[in-house]
Formats: sequence, C-alpha cells, structure tokens
Amino acid sequence: MLFFWSIAPFALQIRIPHSMNSAPVRIAALAAGLLVGAALPSASGAVDPTFRVAAPSFPSNTVSLADHGGVGDGRTLNTAAFEKAFAALSERGGGTLVVPRGFWLTGPIRFRSRINLHLERGALVRFSDDPSLYPLKVTDIKGEKQVDSTSPLSGEDLDDIAITGQGILDGGGDAWRPVKKGKLNEREWKALVGSGGVLDAKGGVWWPSQSAMDGAKAVGELRRQGCLDLAAYEPYHRFLRPRMLRFIGCRRVLIEGVTFRNPPAWTMNPTLCEDVSVLGVHVSNAAWAQNSDALDLESCRRAVIRDCVFDTGDDGICLKSGKDAAGRRIGIPTEEVLVEGCTVFHAHGGFVIGSEMSGGVRNVRVSNCTFLGTDIGLRFKSARGRGGVVEKILVEDLRMEDITAAAVDFNMYYGDKGAGEEPGEAAAPVRPDEGTPHFRDIRVRNLVCRGAGTAVVLRGLPENPIRDITLENVSFTSRNGISVKDADRVVFENVRMDNSEGEPVTASGVEHSVLSLVK
Repeated sequence: MLFFWSIAPFALQIRIPHSMNSAPVRIAALAAGLLVGAALPSASGAVDPTFRVAAPSFPSNTVSLADHGGVGDGRTLNTAAFEKAFAALSERGGGTLVVPRGFWLTGPIRFRSRINLHLERGALVRFSDDPSLYPLKVTDIKGEKQVDSTSPLSGEDLDDIAITGQGILDGGGDAWRPVKKGKLNEREWKALVGSGGVLDAKGGVWWPSQSAMDGAKAVGELRRQGCLDLAAYEPYHRFLRPRMLRFIGCRRVLIEGVTFRNPPAWTMNPTLCEDVSVLGVHVSNAAWAQNSDALDLESCRRAVIRDCVFDTGDDGICLKSGKDAAGRRIGIPTEEVLVEGCTVFHAHGGFVIGSEMSGGVRNVRVSNCTFLGTDIGLRFKSARGRGGVVEKILVEDLRMEDITAAAVDFNMYYGDKGAGEEPGEAAAPVRPDEGTPHFRDIRVRNLVCRGAGTAVVLRGLPENPIRDITLENVSFTSRNGISVKDADRVVFENVRMDNSEGEPVTASGVEHSVLSLVK
C-alpha cells in the first residue's frame, strides 16, 4: 500500500491516494503544531443562504377565546369554543385569537388562513387524551395516502398562520405513547405499570392499551395492503399516534415564543410548507418519550429556526423530505434553511438530516448552536433504498459537551443491517440505483466538542462513498477518535483530536483525501 508522507516542522500530514480499499489503515498524528496546506481537492461547502423568509400578516381583528364560550378551568372541554372563535375571525378576514391565562382543556384545533393563535403568559392549552376526539382521516401528501389520527394542531393549504405568545401547549401524549423499560428507573417503571396499560410478551415495553399494542402489527399489515378503510383501522386507533402540530402545504407560517410539551409523536411537523419561521420556541419533552422529535421540517422551502431551546426524547432539529420510493416520487426537497442560535439538551441528535430524506436536502446553514448531553451532535443518517441527495450544507460555530455517542456522525446504514453483515459492510456487491442515497458537499467548521463517546464517524457505502466532506478548525475530546470508511475527497484542515482509547484516526475504503491532525 502506497502512502505519500509530507512532513513539515511540528506537523504530520497524511494524503490518501486513489484506490485505498484494503483493510482498515490506522493513521496517527505523531507531532503537534501548524497544519500544512492540503494539495488535494476539498469540499467546497455551502455558501451562506441568500433567501428571504416571508413573514405572515394578519388583519387587526382581535377576539378572546373567553368571548366565544371558552372556560379556562382545566375541566371544561373547549373544542367548540376554539372552533367558534376561528370561524368568527375567518368570516371577518382573519385576525388574532387570544387565549388568556388559564387552563384550557380541548380537543383538536383546526387552523384557518390569516389567523394568529396567541397564548398569553399563563395560558396552558392541554389537549385531551381521549382518542375519539381525534378522528381517523386519510392524509394525502401529493397522492401518497395514509390513514392517520387528526393532529391536535392542524391546517392544510393555508396562508398566513401563526402560533405566538408565552403560553404552553401540552399534547396529552402520555396516553398514546409506548414506553421502553430501559428508559425509566425502577421506581418510575413500577409506577407506570401500576397505572394500567399492558406489557408486551417480554415485559420490556409498556403500552397504554391492548389495542395500541395489537396495532403495531395490524396497522403495518393494513398499510402493506394499501388499505384506506377507516373502519379497518379504528380498532387500533390509539396506536395511530398523531403528530402534535402538522401543517401541510401552508405558506408563511410563524411559530414564536410558545412552549410545547408531551406530544403523542413528533412535536412540530411542517410539511410541504414555504416560508416557515420557528423563533424562540421551547420544547420540553421527557427523555423517555418515544418518537418525540422536537422539530421535523419536511419537504419545506425557505425556513429559519432561530433562538430555540429543545429538550426531547428523540431528534432535536431534524430536516426530512419523504421516505423511499414515495419520497422520491413526490420529489420535493427541504431547501434554503437557516438554523441559528439554538440550544439542544437531551435528544438523539442535536441537528439531524434524515433518515427520511428521499426528496433531497440542500442549501442549509447551521450556525452558532450548542448541544449539551445529546446522544449525537451532528447526525446525517440514511440507508440503501432511500435515494435522495443531501448537499450544500454548511455547519459552523458549534459547541458540544457530554455527547453520549458520536459528536459528528454520517451513517448510510441507518436501520440497515442485513443477514451476515455488520454495519458498514455489504454482504454482497451492490450496484448503485435510484435507491442509493448521496451525501456530498458538506463543510463543518469552527466546532469544539468536550466529551464524546466517539469524535467522528464518516461512513458511506462501498458502491457510493460520501464525497466532498471538509472538517475545518475543529477540536474534539473523546474516548474514541475518528473513523472514516468508504469516502472520497475528505479533507481535514486544522483538526485537533484528543482521544483516550485507540488510534486518533482509522480509515478504509478512502480515496483522494487528506486526513491531517494537529495537537
């Protein structure tokens, strides 16, 4: 195996030539000092977004929920009051619906165009945990149809909608979600089991009801059959957990200042929307809350997520664009996105792309964010069969601490371990096709991580390596170092690695790359 060594005072640079496809090669930085400039191609990274996110506008009309029969005592159901207030404002061309301080129990809230739902400080809107209030419906996403429960907050094909203020929205999700035993301590698990519900055969997962547990298998089979008969799904209604906020095909969406908690499934899920602003929003979900992603921005164009604080049981800030063949057929990417000034505490990933990214993700900038105690910091995930292209991504000025797994993780094997193969290993040669995902043209710069299980994992596919990835001005303190596998044109520029176990860098299946470390 041929290496090209370029040794300058106080630095070691390793250049990996074409066709380095042997068993893993261990690479160590042996000296400290300044980094010698790389001669091989590097990823260009994404340029700063130049788009503008349009803000919604509303007529000056203002009404109070209390003026339409609302009672904020935490016992009276206010579903009809919300509907009356929205209808009254809509008849006047829109405006602002004020929810005063109080405890407002309700069923689902259906938005209209040109209406701002404003929660005053001290307003708690708590969605009922009665599944019958959230009727089953057929959701149609550009011809892709699926039976779902009505979301607590919903709207389709609307213009100028907003949720603002300093109040709290509670999704009542603990009545919908299963819970894994391993996510609770002994006292919490005993209390949960004693509250009712049922356990699976192995005693490791609690379900809120027998019908919810049965739905795990039954709903999967109905969907494989393409069944859209609501009656067939009704026995498993509680399994069909709704996304707490789901706006589909809307334009000029603003979510500002409010706090979300306790969703049945994903917390916020704008889909096929344009001009989305999520500003100063807090999400506070339990660490054990299954599938409780804070924000899933799906096939949206022009969005800004700024000054948000997320603490959740699944991914924090996540960009998606549909799954597998359906996502490729719809073919609408998430693009022109700015994430700035956000903090993520507990989460599976701080900033995430995928794994449902079959329509593509591009032209994204993530800047000035802090991830504290997340499982993974930056997480890019996909798998064979997804397809789609993730490109032109710039991530800069990040702080991370106490990351459980990898600070930076690019993994093309998400949920894709086949018989007889380890993650990252193909059981047999695979030819690229429309289901082959692509990660390329991604730059991460000015990142400091203090404390991680692993610093970096860059793992492409043998038939389609990840390409044009640059790490620039980054510093890691971790247990394990950097692993690069099946990659092309990866460049390290001023990368500092302080790991306590193993080699600083291991690589295999890597071409046209410069992996340079300095201490």
